[in-house]
Amino acid sequence: MKKALVAGALGVSGRALVNHLVASQSWEVVGLSRRSPEFQSPAHYIAIDLLNQSDVDACVSNLGDLTHIFYAALQPGSNFFDEIPPNLAMLQHIVEAVERTSRSFRKIVLIEGAKYYGAHFGPYKTPAREDDPRHMPPNFYYDQEDYLKARSAGKAWSWTALRPSCICGFAVGNPMNMATVIAVYASFCKELGLPLRYPGSAAAYGVIMEMTDAELLAKAMVWAALDDRCDGEAFNITNGGFSRWEHLWPRLAEFFRIPYAPPQRFPLATFMSDKETLWRAMVRKYNLLDYSFQHAAAWPFGEAVFNIEYDVMSDTTKSRQFGFHECVDTEEMLLRLLRQFQQMRFIPQWD
Repeated sequence: MKKALVAGALGVSGRALVNHLVASQSWEVVGLSRRSPEFQSPAHYIAIDLLNQSDVDACVSNLGDLTHIFYAALQPGSNFFDEIPPNLAMLQHIVEAVERTSRSFRKIVLIEGAKYYGAHFGPYKTPAREDDPRHMPPNFYYDQEDYLKARSAGKAWSWTALRPSCICGFAVGNPMNMATVIAVYASFCKELGLPLRYPGSAAAYGVIMEMTDAELLAKAMVWAALDDRCDGEAFNITNGGFSRWEHLWPRLAEFFRIPYAPPQRFPLATFMSDKETLWRAMVRKYNLLDYSFQHAAAWPFGEAVFNIEYDVMSDTTKSRQFGFHECVDTEEMLLRLLRQFQQMRFIPQWD
């Protein structure tokens, strides 16, 4: 039985990974997060502040021999410089605590993202490859990866970095999850009797984009953890194809059974700021799960993604060459997630 420590276990990637590990019945799973889960799970969840080194040390010392760390924790910052100290410190606290207490520690899988390539700045070289040169720092992914390279040198454990793009799954209170943004926005349009308009720019509507299914990413994380060929390597992990919002949007309108209308750019985060009353009314009317409006969808992130006016593309050839062949159709993924959200009563299931 392998024993996993999942940092960021209630985020969109961490939650999918915990479910995947538990379902495999070959892992003992410990999840770390800032808050306690709002659901039951066979995994052992611990609410902890990873920035508190003494708390991390005390926690890990009671967990026995951990074999793997899956690191998906994130501390957003107000600027690129402010992001580095907390995100590096959280990683260091976990790695060094596990090093001291576990003789069976073999691998840490670090989740990065397309931000590694400078996708957050503007147009960049696409398709992005793992060996592309770094952009001008700061970028906390660089600090985390460099730390793991140096720390693991000569040790019995190694590391692998995975770089997904626009992860989609289910998690509440997550700062980066387009699936819940789309689900809540479209539900509002349905409830208000409005057509489904793309809320970003016309240019962004037609560019090439990509997504990563959280369940596919979970499979990739386990593959990277167990395949020794992945030691010391980084891999782009996406659904395996490319899309354009202009092709996906009419299908989303069809799913919600509302009219489709051409794009109309507006400040999404601002226009959603007064919708808490509508959300609360829908929770009562349709007997939805009682999630707070603030945790239901990340509107600033959604607005940013809906207005990316350049191609976002990652080359996944390397992961296939190393043995990971999973792929997902992005359109089918979104429709599957929306059906799941309805079944779990996150959004309404209209007659």
